[in-house]
Amino acid sequence: MKLPRRSFLHLAAGAAALPAVSRVASAQTYPTRSVRIIAGFPPGSASDVTARLLGQWLSERLGQSFIVENRLGAASNLAAEAVVRALADGYTLLLITSVNAVNATLYDNLNFNLIQDIAPVASIARGPGVMVVSPTFPAKSVPEFIAYAKANPGKINMGTAGSGSMLDVYGELFMMMAGVDMLRVPYRGAPPALTDLMGDRVQVVFDTFAASIELIRAGKLRALGVTTATRSAALPDVPSLGEFLPGYDASILLGVGAPKNTPRDIVATLNKEINAALVDPSMQARIASFGYTAFASSPAEYGKLIAEDVEKWAKVIKFAGIKPD
Repeated sequence: MKLPRRSFLHLAAGAAALPAVSRVASAQTYPTRSVRIIAGFPPGSASDVTARLLGQWLSERLGQSFIVENRLGAASNLAAEAVVRALADGYTLLLITSVNAVNATLYDNLNFNLIQDIAPVASIARGPGVMVVSPTFPAKSVPEFIAYAKANPGKINMGTAGSGSMLDVYGELFMMMAGVDMLRVPYRGAPPALTDLMGDRVQVVFDTFAASIELIRAGKLRALGVTTATRSAALPDVPSLGEFLPGYDASILLGVGAPKNTPRDIVATLNKEINAALVDPSMQARIASFGYTAFASSPAEYGKLIAEDVEKWAKVIKFAGIKPD
């Protein structure tokens, strides 16, 4: 049957309006099915566990499963690209860390732009790093370490988890600000670097807090300083590096992002529920057990933090001439 022109145009206009109506409806009823949180880190890591705690909270609050999917490879770039390519409907989220901010400069051939292609949803926490040496190392403080390093240029081996890892950029920032020269020794991850540190095959590691805190408490490693501007409540007797190097402040920024153009109402819903989790005492305690500090933000505030993180590590990477492994 051939429709009259007027009827055809009326139906066509109605059909064109459907996607907009559908988007509004989806924002109001979100979520109606399971949501994936894509993490570029292995199960059991501090970032992964934090994401799972958050996923459990969101599942209980929003009535649908929030499932963490570990997508490893390319220093978390595969996870980020998977979210960038996903539908902007709120059902695929990205666990963002400072590694993503480092990668924005470290890799010059990425198929996406972190700031332009990922919509910030909410921050979760900051996690300090910690400068550790073996108990037998002669320097027992940061000033003593700097003096020793200057007296022995290029003779201190610094273990890292590979070029551009947080262990690497923490140490590079230290060298840049302290004016010392150390030999970078890359490993496939932090555990082998710590093993060689305890075996005196490397002399220093700027480790993530969660990975080394129990070794510090057990006396197997000596902590010289935490990488944040202020001391950590988890190791209150350990000074911050900023006490000796004014302006030194480095940490892992953890948060959640979504594909760009994700409806604002959905972003607002997620932000509200994540922020509610971050003021819950039990959630704060769990996050603090990794040495992290929970903190809430608006999407705009979190977006600003991501941009600052990208800018900060870009300066270090360019100064040190760091290239991907």
